Amino acid sequence: MKIRFQADNDLNETIVRALLRTVPQIDFQTAPALGLHGVPDEKVLGLAADEGRVLVSCDRRTMPFHFADFIAQRNSPGIFILSTRLSISEAANWLYLFWETTEAEEHINTITYIP
Repeated sequence: MKIRFQADNDLNETIVRALLRTVPQIDFQTAPALGLHGVPDEKVLGLAADEGRVLVSCDRRTMPFHFADFIAQRNSPGIFILSTRLSISEAANWLYLFWETTEAEEHINTITYIP
């Protein structure tokens, strides 16, 4: 099954727009669409898991710890943590590469750091 993405509140929405402009069939839900502004990481992880979506975030500082606590209690579709040093096009290309070459099941309960 193809990866379905959920953007975290800290993810630059321009990345999502750039990816969807190139490959509109990718299922990528934005943070505002789910009302994630101000929502704690633990709840964001739960909402993404409930929807079967890999969470995409730039939060390398706290999200890995919240993710570890989360998967100790329940399964997660996974999380991709993008480097803030990537350009918009590089980030979109990396996400496309994972979407095109991997299946959602490969990312269950894993953190993928990009790059």
